[in-house]
Amino acid sequence: MSSTIDVIPLPSPRERECPFGPAPEISGLRHDAPVTKVACPTGIEAWLVTRYADVREVLGDQERFSARSGQAGHILLNQPPEAGVEEGDFNRMDSADHLRFRRVIAPAITTVKRTELFRPLVQRVTDDLLDELAGETGPVDLHARFATPLTSSVIAELLDVPPEDRVLFRNAARALFDGHVEADELAAANVPLYEYLAELVARRVQEPGEDVISVMAARARAAEQPLTQLELTKVAASLLAAGYDTTAGMITYGVLALLREPDQFAMLRDDPALAPNAAEELVRLLSTGNGLMRVATVDTELAGTRIAAGDYVVVAIQAADHDPDRFPEPERLDVTRTRVAHLGFGHGSHQCPGQHIARLELTTVLATLPRRIPSLRLAVPFEEIQFKKDTVVLGPVALPVAWDEVLPAG
Repeated sequence: MSSTIDVIPLPSPRERECPFGPAPEISGLRHDAPVTKVACPTGIEAWLVTRYADVREVLGDQERFSARSGQAGHILLNQPPEAGVEEGDFNRMDSADHLRFRRVIAPAITTVKRTELFRPLVQRVTDDLLDELAGETGPVDLHARFATPLTSSVIAELLDVPPEDRVLFRNAARALFDGHVEADELAAANVPLYEYLAELVARRVQEPGEDVISVMAARARAAEQPLTQLELTKVAASLLAAGYDTTAGMITYGVLALLREPDQFAMLRDDPALAPNAAEELVRLLSTGNGLMRVATVDTELAGTRIAAGDYVVVAIQAADHDPDRFPEPERLDVTRTRVAHLGFGHGSHQCPGQHIARLELTTVLATLPRRIPSLRLAVPFEEIQFKKDTVVLGPVALPVAWDEVLPAG
C-alpha cells in the first residue's frame, strides 16, 4: 500500500440533496473505494466502510473491531474515543464484559414476552396523544406534540419514572446527542440524572415492582457477577436517554418520508397490517446516517485495504442499507418491500438493546396515525423543513403538519 493515503472529509447526510438517503458521493465510494480514509468533524481520522457486506463484517467481529472506542466519537465531542472505559460503560465493552450486561438487560426489555406486555401501554399513549390533537387542525409540530411525548412517556412508564421527574432525562439526552457539547459539559448534565436514578435503583432493589428497573435489578443480583448500583444506574440512564431521542427522531423522520410519498401513506391508511413491514423499511431507509465507530484491535485487512491496529473505523450504516447489491432500488421507499436483514439496529453483540421497544412504538404509530388522521399533510413546503445538524440523531428539527379531522380510536 502506498505510504500516502488520500483523506477526504467524512460524507455527512445532506438532506437538501438526498432527503432520505446518504450523501450523494457515497454511491461512488461504495463502488470505487469501499474502505477509504476520512477526516471526521471531531478531528480524528478513520476508515469509512460503505458496502453492506463489509459493514456487517466489522460489526460482527469484535475480535478484530472493538467497541471500546464508543460509537459516536467521530461526530460527538462528548464521546472521545481515546477516553478510558469506566465502570458501567457497557456500550464500550466487548465479549464477556459486554455479555454480562446484556444478560441483565435482555429479560427486562428484549424478549418477545416482555415486548407484548408493553403493547397496550404504547397503544394507549399513542391514542391519548392523538385525542389531545382532536380539537385542532394545525399547524402543529408533530415532533414536539406527538413523537417526543410518545417515546419519552413510554420509556418513562416502563421504568416507572413519574411525569414531574422526566425533565432530567430530557436534558441529559439533549446534551448527549449535541455535537457541540464537550465531555465535561455532558458529565455535568448527567450528574442530576445519575443522582436521581441511583436513588430510584436503590428503592427498586428494596421494593421491586414489575417495571424494567426492578426486573433488571433482580437479574443483576442473581448474576454470577452481580452488577453494582453504579452499573445498573448507567444502564437505566442509557435506556432513558436513547428512548427519549432516537425513536422520536425516527418517528418524525419516517412520517415526513411517508408524507412525501402519499401513495405509501395511503397504503398504510387502507391496510394497517402493513405497519410492521413499513417500520423495517423506514429504519432501513433512514437510520444512523453518520455511522458507528469501532477501533481495530489487530493489523487486519478489509475489502483489500490494510487497517492497522489502533485505527478507527466508521461503518456507514445508511450507506450499507442503501447498497444496491443487497436492496433492489434502495433509494425507493416501499412499505411492501420483502423484509431483509437491514443494519438499522446494528449487527452482532452490540445490536441496539432497545430495538424491540423501538419497533413496537414505530409499528404502533404506523398502524394508528394514518388511520386516525387520514388527511395528514405538511403545513409548510418541504423546502422549509429544517434538519438537525452535528448530531447522530438525524431528521427534522420540527415537523409542521395540518389535517381536516382526527378520527376517534377504535
